[in-house]
Amino acid sequence: MSIQIKDVSAAVLATEYAVRGPIVDRAQELEKQGREIIYCNIGNPQSLGQRPITWLRQILALCEYPALMETAPGVFPADAVETARMILTGSQYGLGAYSESKGVRFIREAVADFIRQRDGIDADPEAIFLTDGASKGVQMILNLLLASPADGIMIPIPQYPLYSATITLYEGRIVPYYLDEANHWKLNRSMLEESLRAARAQGTKVKAICVINPGNPTGAVLDEKNIVMILEFARQNGLAVLADEVYQEDIYLPGLKFVSFARVLEARKIKDVSLFSFHSCSKGVLGECGVRGGYFECRNVPAEVAAQILKLQSVSLCSNLAGQVATYAMVRPPQPGDPSYELYNREKTAILEEMKTRASVLVEGLNQIDGITCNAIAGAMYAFPRITLPAGKSDEDYCLALLEETGICVVPGTGFGQVEGTAHLRTTILPPTEKIRQVVEMLSAFHRAYVKSK
Repeated sequence: MSIQIKDVSAAVLATEYAVRGPIVDRAQELEKQGREIIYCNIGNPQSLGQRPITWLRQILALCEYPALMETAPGVFPADAVETARMILTGSQYGLGAYSESKGVRFIREAVADFIRQRDGIDADPEAIFLTDGASKGVQMILNLLLASPADGIMIPIPQYPLYSATITLYEGRIVPYYLDEANHWKLNRSMLEESLRAARAQGTKVKAICVINPGNPTGAVLDEKNIVMILEFARQNGLAVLADEVYQEDIYLPGLKFVSFARVLEARKIKDVSLFSFHSCSKGVLGECGVRGGYFECRNVPAEVAAQILKLQSVSLCSNLAGQVATYAMVRPPQPGDPSYELYNREKTAILEEMKTRASVLVEGLNQIDGITCNAIAGAMYAFPRITLPAGKSDEDYCLALLEETGICVVPGTGFGQVEGTAHLRTTILPPTEKIRQVVEMLSAFHRAYVKSK
């Protein structure tokens, strides 16, 4: 007899991932029927027209097919060729062989240099693991921490469903803490304390707190004061911190800047909080989701625990080599005076300026719709507006009807979590600017009709 649904793990059956859920399935059905669908459901930049950064693709091409360096002289700039040669030499066997489990040593050294330059702190290449995107790193650390069904992880509400799905899959407990929508989605100490107290009262052994900065799906950017508060909360309650910092390049509002948890941890000389920081090639200006490159860095992790992390990494042998090369290209971009710098800087600036424009257009447009309110998109690539719905209607009903009527594919707020009694949706700012304007116009007309008809 073939495998039956009753044979499937209960944890797998309970796992949900809203970003690619039933509404997306319906969108794909409609697309097959010839409908135009505007996919605003997932942070997948190149699927929505973002052009790859030339620098990275040149390096990947040369590393994947080194003969290009000989058969196409002059086609690639000298610094790209030099970088590719260095990568191939450093990897010893090229992209077709396994690397050491943590990743190619000299790429981890480049990541450490990137952290030093970004934060002005020391960084150890041996505490850096190269991964298939940030997601694999997050899953690895959650797997490490969830030792029993009573173990819990604090995650933000709203959150990126990677966290709830992975905790469910590993049979741990989700400990939700609410972000303060009225205060630009910042973390609130009293909300954190309330969440922790409630979990412990239920017998949950809370092991860590996850923070996404800049925020997905909120678009919030945390300031140093908020990060200090989070680290102190973690220290006083014996929690590890998982800092998801994959959107660190995507900052749009004047006066704001990205502040890493590592920098604050070191500045405050906090030695009794274990920190895991994650970064990825999928977001930022690269948008290389399909390449699956990223890393995580460990701080204040005992050697015996680090050995267990290495063991988990070793089960998969290593992360993919193309992703490791992309990570190198991310942390070692061309510098002023290099042959590739002018084009790289022009492409990077254009992407960030376009994202900034789309963020402004979307928020301004949403806030002009009666019954929809949206905080400013300070960073990342999403908005999480609150919607006022007719009695008896859910945000799932709303988002499905929006898809059927307009072809706009967004994700209901229930997939990310929200304060009870409220309704939201998550949309990206990734479609081209004219498409974003079209989304706002269609959403405005749809919302008025939807509310009126009910």
